[in-house]
Amino acid sequence: MSFIAELKRRNVIRMAGLYLVGAWLIVQVSSTVVPMFDAPAWLPRSIVIVLAVGFIPALIFSWVFELTPSGIKRDEDVKPEESIAPQTAQRMNRAIIVVLVVALAYFGFDKFVLAPRREATEIALATKSATLQAASAVNNKSIAVLPFENLSADKDNAYFATGMQDEILTCLAGIHDLKVISRTSTEQYASRPPNLKIVAEQLGVATVLEGSVQKADGKVRINLQLIDARSDSHLWAQNYDRDLKDVFAVQRALSD
Repeated sequence: MSFIAELKRRNVIRMAGLYLVGAWLIVQVSSTVVPMFDAPAWLPRSIVIVLAVGFIPALIFSWVFELTPSGIKRDEDVKPEESIAPQTAQRMNRAIIVVLVVALAYFGFDKFVLAPRREATEIALATKSATLQAASAVNNKSIAVLPFENLSADKDNAYFATGMQDEILTCLAGIHDLKVISRTSTEQYASRPPNLKIVAEQLGVATVLEGSVQKADGKVRINLQLIDARSDSHLWAQNYDRDLKDVFAVQRALSD
């Protein structure tokens, strides 16, 4: 009991409490702040190690030395009537309370403010990573032929545009190792969607073929554009002008 009483008199127990609470607060704050500055991974671990190593020296220092009005002195050199250990104990008690309040406030702030933000950031990063992985997994030899755009005033020309799309789909489907998306899957998209990259991701293809058809005075003009959806760049483009005497001949000429 005399040893415990001596630990209390020299404020060693209070030093242990103050050190542990302060160290916990430092670790929690550093774990949040350090990553914001892209610090190396070893830095947070180093902070924990330094605080753990410093615990025993702090207790030894509190045992050996005492804070006096004239500075820090060895405890054995301080006369009992000159010791201000009780006043120091009161200051340390107040310091422990303050640090505990700060620690609890930070705990609440981290739980209800910072944690949801971290979770949202992690979800966004995971979604982005999954999107990138899905994009990288797309077969380079894959294509979707979007519905052809009818540029003629005659609405019946839409049937001709659909027939041209079917003809091209049939020809492409005969190419070995080429993944061709069916017309049923592409009919929901207009010939000129606002974002080809999103369309390609939804269809799981690397390239997209757009087209337009225009008829006038017994002639037809067909415009085709092959686009790399990942980079939104043209791989190939061509115009075809044909006489509209035989629709099937036009389709065969285009497929050739």
